[in-house]
Amino acid sequence: MAELTRDDVAHIAGLARIDLSESELDRMVGELGVILESVAQVQQAPVGDAEPMSHPMPLTNVTRPDEVRPSLTAEEALSGAPLAEEQRFSVPRILDED
Repeated sequence: MAELTRDDVAHIAGLARIDLSESELDRMVGELGVILESVAQVQQAPVGDAEPMSHPMPLTNVTRPDEVRPSLTAEEALSGAPLAEEQRFSVPRILDED
């Protein structure tokens, strides 16, 4: 793998819109180099026919099926609201039009 230069780090920082000082650029050359070496080492792991997974342990999503059940009517839900409009809660505007 090619050696990471200070200019490379400055370019990456610019792409990420991160403002690094001169001393931070110098320090990051070494730190990013170690990270890239570690990634290269992991990429050489013999994965063979290993199936990709999102979690190392088997997981089962525990959800209940969607079922229509009795619930509040719009009028009941809005009965305690200080202000309602067109069957909706009415709240003060916090953002301008623009």
